[in-house]
Amino acid sequence: MAYNQPFPLAAPQQKAALQPTFGPDLAVRLICPECRDPNPNIVEESASGDLVCGTCGLVLGDRIVDTRSEWRTFANDEGDDPSRVGAASDPLMEGLEQLDTMISFRDGGSGIAKELQRAASRGQSSRTERNLLQAFRDISSWCDQFSLPKTISDIAKQLFKRSTEENLLRGKPNEAVIAACIFIACRQAHVPRTFREICNLTNVSKKTLGQCYKALEQAFNLTPGASATKAHVGAPPGGTTTNPEDLLVRYCNHLDLPPNVQPICKDIIVAARTHGIADGRSPVSIAGGAIYFTCHLLGKPKSAREISAVAGVSEGTIKLVYKLYYADKDRLVKDEWLKEGRAKMERLPIESSK
Repeated sequence: MAYNQPFPLAAPQQKAALQPTFGPDLAVRLICPECRDPNPNIVEESASGDLVCGTCGLVLGDRIVDTRSEWRTFANDEGDDPSRVGAASDPLMEGLEQLDTMISFRDGGSGIAKELQRAASRGQSSRTERNLLQAFRDISSWCDQFSLPKTISDIAKQLFKRSTEENLLRGKPNEAVIAACIFIACRQAHVPRTFREICNLTNVSKKTLGQCYKALEQAFNLTPGASATKAHVGAPPGGTTTNPEDLLVRYCNHLDLPPNVQPICKDIIVAARTHGIADGRSPVSIAGGAIYFTCHLLGKPKSAREISAVAGVSEGTIKLVYKLYYADKDRLVKDEWLKEGRAKMERLPIESSK
């Protein structure tokens, strides 16, 4: 008896061996219906998103999604290949999930979608992350309302993130912290805004804003006096001190004044600071009073009410600074302005003492 012959399979085993196994057909190829070439020359045009036959030019497919990377990478480059996945990476969101998963409300009335949304919201981010994302949205929205550049928005976001991580203002409302961060960011970017403007934008009280600012000023080791009333001579250019001349550009633009008013007004403010005139006054008051003085000096008068509406200070404050300037007008007005005829002392009105 020969034992080297294979044993015959049983009938069920033979039937199972003969059944076809299902899998992907790797022999499927895209062939041009016009050329019918078994080895087609298919060209993918990434610019238009079309699949085109390279032989006859027939379009075989449109709206093809380009799955390649948007950046070139080389062997010596460090880091991962930034492929086409979501939006560009944000360094402010480092350590946080930057991709969102949205679950539709439409589930046929079964109520499963609502439960899935709750589970996804609990699993994707913590309460701290959600508060940080909402704060970033508020900062961007308020900066857009103030027509502030993206640079200021990024600085304010960095300040807010740092204050949150270090628990610098525990117990303070987020709106007040955001307002203080925007205020500091404007100072650092040399586009200062006053407390009144920030309060009107964010609806935060001046007292709460001042408390948050003082706490951040000490924590971040900022130059004291970003909200102070006195600007000193020779202040460092990188400091956060507000000078009255920094406010002239916006005020003169809102008042529709000629271009020659701003440089002369700036020279008057610098001369007044050198001689100690109107020291201790707020930058807003000094800027408003200097504009009132310069406009009358150059024959382009603006009423105190118009300047008050732009600067956000009372008419009496503007006229009070004007009186201080008028008392020492001989030291503020340059002789060359009088000789050239641009300025005339007799144009300056004499304000009553009331």
